[in-house]
Amino acid sequence: MTTEPKSFRILLVPEHVEDSGGASMEDSAVRTAVVEATGETGASGYPRYSGNGIVADIDPSTRTVEAVLVDGSELDYGLTARVTAS
Repeated sequence: MTTEPKSFRILLVPEHVEDSGGASMEDSAVRTAVVEATGETGASGYPRYSGNGIVADIDPSTRTVEAVLVDGSELDYGLTARVTAS
């Protein structure tokens, strides 16, 4: 039996951040949010998580963001969504 995590922390990070000079991913993020499971499945087929203006479909086994909306809009070009444990 597999249980899905109840929440994740999503970090919105500029794509050009490859070598952060020792800074953590959280230090490089332009926005962070803790998202919680909604009990719904998103259009991508993965569980939906929501919180603090971010709605994301996340594959809980790989912690991959399959779809994301930020304040009701698609993610701006040049940003990536990363997932960490909440």
